[in-house]
Amino acid sequence: MTYAGADLLAFIEATLWHGFAVFLRVGAMVALMPAFGETSVPMRVKLVVIVAFTFITTPAIAAPDLPPSAENLIWLALSETLAGLLLGLGLRMFVLSLQTAGAIAAQSTSLSQILGVAAAEPMPAMGYVLVIGGLALAVMTGLHVKAAQMVILSYELLPMGRFPSGDIVSGWGLGQIRRAFSLAFTLAAPFVILSLLYNLALGAINKAMPQLMVAFVGAPVITAGGLFLLFLAAPIILSIWVAALDRLIANPFVVPP
Repeated sequence: MTYAGADLLAFIEATLWHGFAVFLRVGAMVALMPAFGETSVPMRVKLVVIVAFTFITTPAIAAPDLPPSAENLIWLALSETLAGLLLGLGLRMFVLSLQTAGAIAAQSTSLSQILGVAAAEPMPAMGYVLVIGGLALAVMTGLHVKAAQMVILSYELLPMGRFPSGDIVSGWGLGQIRRAFSLAFTLAAPFVILSLLYNLALGAINKAMPQLMVAFVGAPVITAGGLFLLFLAAPIILSIWVAALDRLIANPFVVPP
C-alpha cells in the first residue's frame, strides 16, 4: 500500500470516528426534541434528520481526543448519549408545558375531564391545539437552525467524552421541571382568571335566584367564553412559549431561577 493510500484510509477512519461521536449526541437529542422527535414522525424520517444534523454540526466540532478502540467506543456511546438525552429532555419539557397549560385551561373552562393528560398520548382538545400550533410556530421560526447551534454550543459546556456531575445534572433537571410547570401555569392564567370570575358571578346569581338552574344556563357560557378566549389568547400564548424556548436554546445549561 502506498503512503497516499495509507493516509487516505487514516483520514477516512478519523472522519468516520468523528462523525460517529457527533451522531451519538445528535441522535439522542433529536429523538426527544419537539417536532422532529414526535411519535407520529416515522423512524426513517428521524434517521434522515439525525444524519442531516450530524453533517451540519460535525465540521464545527473538534474531533474527539480518544483514539478509535472498543473501550473508547463504549465510553463515547454512554457519555455522548447522556449529553444528547439531557439536551432533548430540556426541549421536551417545553412540549410538556404546553400540554399542561392546555389541560389547566380546558379544565378551568369545563372542556376537559380532570387529569385529562395523565395518559401518555391523550390530551384535551385545547391542549392538542396549543401543542400543534406551538410545534408549527417553532419550526417556522427556525427550530432546526437553533437546534444545530444548540448542539455546537453544548460541546463548550459539556465536552465530548466527559460525564457531567451528578449534582449539576440534578439541579439542572429540577430547574427545568420547575420552569416547565411555572410556564404552563403562566400560559393558562387567562383561563384560570376567567373561570374564577365566572364561578364568582355564578355563585352570586345562584344566591340571588335560588330557583334558577344556573348550571344549565352557565355551562354553555363558560364553554363559549373559553373557546373565544382561546381564539384571542393563542397567538400571545404561543409567542411567549417560543420566546422561552429560544432562551433555553441560547443557554441550554443555565439553571432556571
